[in-house]
Amino acid sequence: MFCKQPLGTNEVVEAFPVGRRLAFDAAKGRLWVVCRKCERWNLTPLEERWEAVETCERLFRGTRVRTSSENIGLARHAEGLELVRIGEPLRPEFAAWRYGDQFGRRRRRKIVYSTGLGAVAVGGWALVGSVGGLVGAGGASGILMYADMWIRHRRSIRFRPSDGRLRRMNRKLALGTRIRPAEDDVGFELKTGTSVLNPRKQEWFTGDDARRAMNAILPSINQEGGDPKTVQAAVTRIGSHASPRQFVDTLVGLRAYTRKGIPGHVSRMPKPTRLALEMALHEEDERRALEGELWRLEQAWREAEEIAAIADDLLLPQRATQFMARSSKPKIRDGEDCPVRD
Repeated sequence: MFCKQPLGTNEVVEAFPVGRRLAFDAAKGRLWVVCRKCERWNLTPLEERWEAVETCERLFRGTRVRTSSENIGLARHAEGLELVRIGEPLRPEFAAWRYGDQFGRRRRRKIVYSTGLGAVAVGGWALVGSVGGLVGAGGASGILMYADMWIRHRRSIRFRPSDGRLRRMNRKLALGTRIRPAEDDVGFELKTGTSVLNPRKQEWFTGDDARRAMNAILPSINQEGGDPKTVQAAVTRIGSHASPRQFVDTLVGLRAYTRKGIPGHVSRMPKPTRLALEMALHEEDERRALEGELWRLEQAWREAEEIAAIADDLLLPQRATQFMARSSKPKIRDGEDCPVRD
């Protein structure tokens, strides 16, 4: 589980009513929920998910409106649920198809945002001629400056290490992240700033905490995404190694990507390499989960739900939260058993 956004619900797959887009591999019994906001594939932590996969297969075959290649198919159910059926594609093909949407959406969002700011700036500069003076130009420049400051300083990165304390970071702190080799199951340690008010306050994360922090930080560093050519280059970088883990170990072991003579700065890596690192860590986490470490996946799901709830509550007044809590409690009449919620 990597996404921190609400995944939505569906009323079509009774065994798994989570998500508006489900990807499944019937041969291997794998089921993912695809976030429609960030396009990340979130592997379900269910040990017994065959019923949901079988339902997805039946629905896919019964849907007339669908597009498919030899190995991957996309169908849309009448109720709005989207189904992605995975056959037996070659690994590079699957990776390019899977991550192309995710990185492509980030790239399109960045282009739209930049174009919008540019239009605002042009409009402001146009006021110079009609109003006279520098009011228009100054206003437009101010908008651009404050918009950039907002993006760099808003605390959009959240993760919770093993000490239980929630870390909240902004992109400015994330850009200072560096990694170095470590002799453990993860293979690297991570250092990053942890205080928005005190940028000089930094912290090292090791083991699973390092992996959890990196999974939260990389999407912010890679917020510009990539075009198909860049995504394919990232896939090629991973494909040149025996496994995603070997790619990560090789990358971390390089004494390169320096800043002020210190190696290991993630933001100094070429864009295809940064995208490849995000892809490799994602796939490595799934591999570990599928090999029996499902408790890690369960923990990640719980953490994501908790953080999403925190983010949602920030926008609600306290009285609204209290009202929803009271309304969500089931009413029990005399003589009735207490209902059990799944």
